[in-house]
Amino acid sequence: MTFGVRTALRGIGTTIFSEMTALAQRTGAVNLGQGFPDTDGPAGMLAAAQAAIVGGLNQYPPVDGLPALKEAIVQARLARYGLAYDPATEVVTTAGATEAVAAALLALCEPGDEVVLFEPYYDSYLANVAMAGATHRAVPLRPTDDGFAFDPDDLRRAVTGRTRMIVLNSPHNPTGKVFSRAELELIAQVCVERDLIAVTDEVYEYLTYDGLEHVPLAGLPGMRERTVTISSAGKTFSCTGWKIGWALGPAELVGAVRKAKQFMTFASGTPFQAAVAHALTHELDWVAELTKSLQERRDLLRSGLTAAGVRTYPAQGTYFLQADAASWGYADGAALCRDLAEQGGVVAIPTQVFYDDPASGQGLVRFAFCKRPEVLSDAVSRLSTFRPSETFRPSEGK
Repeated sequence: MTFGVRTALRGIGTTIFSEMTALAQRTGAVNLGQGFPDTDGPAGMLAAAQAAIVGGLNQYPPVDGLPALKEAIVQARLARYGLAYDPATEVVTTAGATEAVAAALLALCEPGDEVVLFEPYYDSYLANVAMAGATHRAVPLRPTDDGFAFDPDDLRRAVTGRTRMIVLNSPHNPTGKVFSRAELELIAQVCVERDLIAVTDEVYEYLTYDGLEHVPLAGLPGMRERTVTISSAGKTFSCTGWKIGWALGPAELVGAVRKAKQFMTFASGTPFQAAVAHALTHELDWVAELTKSLQERRDLLRSGLTAAGVRTYPAQGTYFLQADAASWGYADGAALCRDLAEQGGVVAIPTQVFYDDPASGQGLVRFAFCKRPEVLSDAVSRLSTFRPSETFRPSEGK
């Protein structure tokens, strides 16, 4: 008997983050690839986790999450955005935002449905769409001097009679874009006109810079009743390994997400859930300082690259800065990333892996600036002096 991977998953391999992190470990390069901090979250939150463990919160929590965490989530959402949710029926906790997105797609899409994604897109989205038996249509975000933008006509063309859902990630990984209110109003208009569900990945909601504010799509007219809003503690509180996420929305949609989620992980992270409840209630001043610090670190990396003659694009939020591979004489960002790791001592992510057609993002590479300033300074020094040797020649359009 011959066994094989399901057809929809055959084109999906190991995530680029695993590959590049392994490369950093093998070469000893500074890892500006995977987006995780190299410092811990607030001391009060860490102490709350320890207290929860010692206090016996070590067994299964309810499938939809600890009541204290659900209450903290809805109170934080109400205070920040004026959006009210019922903690009993309109919120479910998940094993990170990644599970929440997967559960939403599995629960709300039928085989043959279409899902609109803004491209480049976080790599799990494509796998989630495939696992749901759906297909996707891409709306390109194109680099400009002011950041990344999409053509409204591209969005309207992407929606067909088979479209079920739009997935929106803002602040956006990997581009660092924060969608403007005008852009969100257009997306909302399309959702309402075509009766679409919106799934919003807002894990970087607190991490926006230069005075820009994150606007939740659910807060726009006609969107509260059709939007599943997803976020998590990992980026907000620098605890990416805890994998505590959540989904909010109308009871019918969240109930469907809960049904899918209960057969994926059932429930997880009981003491961490308790600690995140504490953090959402007591540690948001710490988050404000984190945001200020990340803006300074973004500026450190960007100014260093600019001084070295490297073109970068504005990072309005998230952990990530996009740079132009041609600044180092490369047409292919993947070749640049390999050579940077082996020869330059820095690991980055080739942005082309986030595109349907790699050629569309071939000239871009992504750097993570969520590292200590001294690590970024070391990386800037290495990036500034990197020159490909005869052994490591740039690819010429290959």
